[in-house]
Order: sequence, then structure tokens, then C-alpha cells
Amino acid sequence: MNIKEVIVVEGRHDTIAIKNAVEADTIETGGSAISKETIERIRKAQELRGIIVLTDPDYPGERIRKIISNSVPGVKHAFLAKEDALKNNDVGIENASPESIRRALNDVKTEWIAPEETISWETLVDHGLVGGEKAKEKRLQLGKRLGIGYCNAKQLHKRLKMFQVEEEAFLEVMTKINKGDDHE
Repeated sequence: MNIKEVIVVEGRHDTIAIKNAVEADTIETGGSAISKETIERIRKAQELRGIIVLTDPDYPGERIRKIISNSVPGVKHAFLAKEDALKNNDVGIENASPESIRRALNDVKTEWIAPEETISWETLVDHGLVGGEKAKEKRLQLGKRLGIGYCNAKQLHKRLKMFQVEEEAFLEVMTKINKGDDHE
């Protein structure tokens, strides 16, 4: 599998994992303290070839994703579920199998800000995704099934809009989650 876009990862070990899964070029952020020079390289790569952000499914990875999204409009995002990037209690792209990485890259999401809200905050509350004891688990399942990654309620609301998730698709997945359907 050959990837045209440049894949942004956190470190050298992530690059090795990517190259074991696909043919692609990477830019390493060197962690969550992304330098201005790295942002400029990402910006230039976005102009020339496009960018896919594939960071660890943890807080620092989400922080990096957010910094890049705010600095370089229109990037694409690939997400790995935490369980697909976990080895000996260590979460990271470097722990993912080549198959998991290829799946994530086959399900890339394009960032786009919708002109209007498709799924309201009230809808998230009504479906138990905000507050409550099972909200986190429901957001985890929803993010995995929609391929947009896990996030808190506020970020979920933003991602549903950003990735143009239609209300019909959202409701279909939520129905399965609420019925306890564990199959994707």
C-alpha cells in the first residue's frame, strides 16, 4: 500500500511501524512540544502532497493533533483505537500491528468545518454521551465505530461536525450501542 500524503507521527519508532505497514513518508513531531520549524514542514507538506495525522490514542497524541489542526487547515486524520496500539500498558503507534495501521489509513477522515451543526449538543446529552456513568464508554464505542477516535464530549461534538457525520449514521450507531451490540 503506497500513501501519497505525508504521515505525521510522534517519533522514530512510530515511523518504523508505519514503514512496516505501508510505503509512506513521515514527519516526526518529536513529542507534544512541536517546534515552529516542524509546523512549517507540515504546512509545506500539506501544500505539496497533503498530510495525514496519525498520533497515539492518548492525551499527548490528541494535543498534537489539535495543535496541527489549528495550525494547518485541511489536514486528514487517521485514528487507531487504544486497544490496537497497546502493548504492556504502553500506548503508541509503534505498538500497533501493520494490519491495524493499514485499517486506520484506509479510513482516513478529512477535516472540514460544516456551515451548520448536524448533531446538536442536546442530542449528545439525550443519548447519554455527556455526563453520567456510562458516557465515557459510549463515546469510546461511538468514536471507534465512526472511525473518529475517542474524545471528551466537547471534542466529540466538534469532530462530529468537522467530519460531517450525518445524523442518520450517528443514530444508527447509537441504537446499536444502546442495545449492547458489541459487533462493529
